Amino acid sequence: MSESRDARPGWVYLVGAGPGDVELLTLRAARLIGQADVVVHDNLIGEAILALVSASAERVYVGKKAANHAMAQTDICALLVALAGEGKRVVRLKGGDPYIFGRGGEEAEALVAAGVPFEVVPGVTAASGISAYAGIPLTHRDHAQSVVFATGYRKEGAIDLDWPALARPAQTVVIYMGVSRVAEICAELVAHGLPETTPAALVRRGTLPDQHVLCATLADLAAVAAAAGIRPPALMIVGTVVTLAPTLGWFSAR
Repeated sequence: MSESRDARPGWVYLVGAGPGDVELLTLRAARLIGQADVVVHDNLIGEAILALVSASAERVYVGKKAANHAMAQTDICALLVALAGEGKRVVRLKGGDPYIFGRGGEEAEALVAAGVPFEVVPGVTAASGISAYAGIPLTHRDHAQSVVFATGYRKEGAIDLDWPALARPAQTVVIYMGVSRVAEICAELVAHGLPETTPAALVRRGTLPDQHVLCATLADLAAVAAAAGIRPPALMIVGTVVTLAPTLGWFSAR
């Protein structure tokens, strides 16, 4: 990486914006956002973070919602290459961390193929940031000695996960982008060995002032979520660590 800490013309910066709270941005992320000529950003980037973009910079929205993509992934990759080719300082701003279910790897491959210099700026991923704000430690000596991240949405739209691995005892499972498939996910985990009474949670708008933490069990999470009107995006957490949320939920009480 260059000795300079400033954004460089003709470079692309794959920047993680964290789970939502602007104060969870890294110093490097905040600096690059303010120096960018162009910010190419996702749907989950809040206005408080976008307020850091220079008034002279261009903003390009490429957000993805269920069945509603502003731009195809291949087109996003081509856009990044083209903008860098124009000599611009490009920040590709992603919720969470670019390399954790953020398609940052695909974009980095496209940049390498095109000979475009780039840098990856890690961000606080949703799993760690949102769970902390929800009062749910991902690991705990009395509850979970391992943690697994999985996605409820795959490239082809299927949800064909390694269910036996996810259903192991004494671990925490965090599922990104799974709220629309919560009933199927819960059923598969139970079918592969987890008790129906296993605690599970959905957290919507995590780390933001209107954060909503919903705790239940695998048996009733889908019904409770439907009754509460939980919609994407939301993070799903499964494991006995969820039982700690009522005690350790500091954020809602502040």
